[in-house]
Amino acid sequence: MSDLAKTPEPTKARAASGSAVDAEPSAAPAAAVDPRLLVREQGFAGYWTEFIRKVRGGELGSLPVVIGLIVIGLVFQLQNDKFLSASSLANIAVFTSGVGIMSVGIVFVLLLGEIDLSVGSVAGVGAAVWAVLSVNHGWGDWLSVFVAIACGTVIGVLHGFFFAKIGVPAFVVTLAGFLGWSGLQIWMMGKEGSINTPTGSVVEDLTTHFFADKAAAYGLALVAVLAYAGSQLLDARRRKTAALPSRPLSEILLRTGVLAVLALVVAYFLNEPKGARGLPLALVLFLAVLVIADFVARRTTFGRQVFAVGGNAEAARRAGINVDRVRITVFAISGMLAAFGGLFIASLSGGATKSLGSGNTLMIVIAAAVIGGTSLFGGRGKIWSAMLGMLVIQSIQQGLNLEGMASEIQYMITGAVLLAAVVIDSVSRRTQKSAGRA
Repeated sequence: MSDLAKTPEPTKARAASGSAVDAEPSAAPAAAVDPRLLVREQGFAGYWTEFIRKVRGGELGSLPVVIGLIVIGLVFQLQNDKFLSASSLANIAVFTSGVGIMSVGIVFVLLLGEIDLSVGSVAGVGAAVWAVLSVNHGWGDWLSVFVAIACGTVIGVLHGFFFAKIGVPAFVVTLAGFLGWSGLQIWMMGKEGSINTPTGSVVEDLTTHFFADKAAAYGLALVAVLAYAGSQLLDARRRKTAALPSRPLSEILLRTGVLAVLALVVAYFLNEPKGARGLPLALVLFLAVLVIADFVARRTTFGRQVFAVGGNAEAARRAGINVDRVRITVFAISGMLAAFGGLFIASLSGGATKSLGSGNTLMIVIAAAVIGGTSLFGGRGKIWSAMLGMLVIQSIQQGLNLEGMASEIQYMITGAVLLAAVVIDSVSRRTQKSAGRA
């Protein structure tokens, strides 16, 4: 019997027809629909469903710290109605700025999954360099400030070199830096141990200058809102051109409206109430650093490389990323911002001292980044975490100061908040892994 005779009837028919079935055009596969488009088409209900899905999947983002800020504000305002006064908010803004700028550098380092323990001593060296050059040697203010920040950058490059090129763990390199640069700082300050900030100097103005004209605060709020709206519209247009999902105009308007309300409320409290001094220069500089750093992290190739290296250094290397260069640059940024922040601390304390940057400065800088939502495990976080974390820490300190609480109580509460932030981060990562999103 031939093979054809053994074949079942349907098969014979297909064979006889020359595989007619194969000749028929196959049905086109259904086009995949981006889930973000479905969410936006469903309106508010879709966004709410997506929000619940993210929370259940451990994608909390800045939600815990925002809720924490609201709770802190309500509790301390009920305890003391001066907490949300103009002078209190101005103090929070000024005291947040210097250490917050240092925390921005730490956010970059944490995105790599590393740590920098030297930021406090680098801040002290930066302040010492400025004071010695400006006061003792009569250099110009601006030149002294530039050299101080440049010294911090060089120190960061040195740390990055030993870490990236030599292979010494970042923990060990920066711990050695913490000790070594502290010694250099003490040596530079000499026997007296302190150099007072000259009256009217650039460094003094960092935390004492306020723009008394009401137009300054309202103008900055308006510029921030317009810049945000413009960036959102340009991003939506760019994504549409590339046939990618983009935010609808209604969502952009809603987001811009919320930002406008917040910005104008802050401007009002800085300007209008009794005792208001206007817009602090320190806040303007802090916001400028945040905006520039956020642009670098989210909108540049270097920023994407930082996230890639922090997520998986070996995979990033195989993808063609110069991992060593990224690491050295990140530590350079950390050193630069540490030195810049040290000038703010010198301005607040009235001068450079041999103990500037010591104490709990390092812990607060790291705590601000972690509390704000930057992961200790690398590859996840936002630059604005530095501001959110510092607002939490400084709001707690301001509220406890108004209540007359001792400093040791402040340390204990700040430590508890830091522990809670790390626990939330760990639980969030575990939840994402179980949900298949990590």
